[in-house]
Amino acid sequence: MLSPIAQRDFALAIVRKLRAAGFEAMWAGGCVRDRLLGLESKDYDVATSAAPEQIRTVFGRRRTLTIGAAFGVVTVLGPRAAGQIEVATFRTDAAYSDGRHPDSVAFTDAQHDAARRDFTINGLFFDPLSNEIIDYVGGQQDLKQRLVRAIGDPRLRFGEDKLRMLRAVRFAASFGFTIEDATLHAIQDMASEVTAVSAERIGMEIRRILVDPNRTIGLELLRATTLLPRILPEVAALDASAWGETMRVLSQLREPSLPLAMAALLSREQGVSDAASDLKLPAPGSAAHANDLGRRLRYTNKEIDRVAWLLTQLPIVKRARETRWPQLQRILIHDGAIELLALHEAIAGPDDMALVFCRERLAWPAERLNPPPLIDGSDLIRQGIPPGPRFAMLLEHVRDAQLEGTIHSRDEALALADRLIGQ
Repeated sequence: MLSPIAQRDFALAIVRKLRAAGFEAMWAGGCVRDRLLGLESKDYDVATSAAPEQIRTVFGRRRTLTIGAAFGVVTVLGPRAAGQIEVATFRTDAAYSDGRHPDSVAFTDAQHDAARRDFTINGLFFDPLSNEIIDYVGGQQDLKQRLVRAIGDPRLRFGEDKLRMLRAVRFAASFGFTIEDATLHAIQDMASEVTAVSAERIGMEIRRILVDPNRTIGLELLRATTLLPRILPEVAALDASAWGETMRVLSQLREPSLPLAMAALLSREQGVSDAASDLKLPAPGSAAHANDLGRRLRYTNKEIDRVAWLLTQLPIVKRARETRWPQLQRILIHDGAIELLALHEAIAGPDDMALVFCRERLAWPAERLNPPPLIDGSDLIRQGIPPGPRFAMLLEHVRDAQLEGTIHSRDEALALADRLIGQ
């Protein structure tokens, strides 16, 4: 696991070494913003006057990667605890024909490098040797005013990379900031163009919004910017009542995983507006919804399956006290049970009787909650029952009887299997 302290020290060492080689070098971007906000940075970036080949000469070819060298970026490999840090040459960008990468770059100075960045709060530099902030774009003032403002013409910034519209929402939500008026209007005018961004990149931004403590603010901003129907039509189709309830449920989650947050987002079983029928969307709260959304945003099969499982089991947990114990037991011993109960609690509240019932059962000793099966497939074979499709059915019936307390020994289990075969 990376150590923030080790990474900070490594970023400082990089600046020292570049300065000793005669180059200008500073920390840049998010790590500077986080420092001014009193937050611990998750990663550090260094900006320098050194060209990529000069960076490689300073740090050695074995300790550098040149995957982004065409854009002036060299990755410097550090100690295990520090990980790696991107060192970027000061640059200006040409046009962004693909809506993501500049067609070409030209190396320049720090002031012009700041001007090509996305938002003023991300356009700051910090000299860790003199402890000085270098601000060419008014980022410090916007941090004080708690504003997310595009650098220069927001339409040009978003035209270069449409994902910046989503990033504006994420930054504003995460930090509790307001999107500056001109920047907000540009997003609203250009929202339909966000679909030009790859599904993977959109999915990553949605992931970050959903697991953030301010996730409901992020979703409200997605709706206010009109980005929501373009990227989450399933949620945009909710009527006012269902939207409000969904926001309430999401707000109750504490440090959710992506699958749990997605399940909460899709958990409404009713309350879809008439627009949903025009979009031909699956019923909310369904596994089909989870599959459609998860695959569209390129989430992993494991994450998609967990969302679908949570939504499928949620109605059973709601009826836990009326559900046969063998069925409920299999849910409670599943590795997703804690998240399932967290979802149900967010919906029904901590005093819900079904929730209390489930948690009482989960508190049972392991030998009572999930006793070892009385028999397995090898026992059936020794009993003269040939392997086949009925194996699973027989074992399930025997397991049900064991959990319900109608049989208590291996002999009783085998006798039950024989009776079932006879039937």
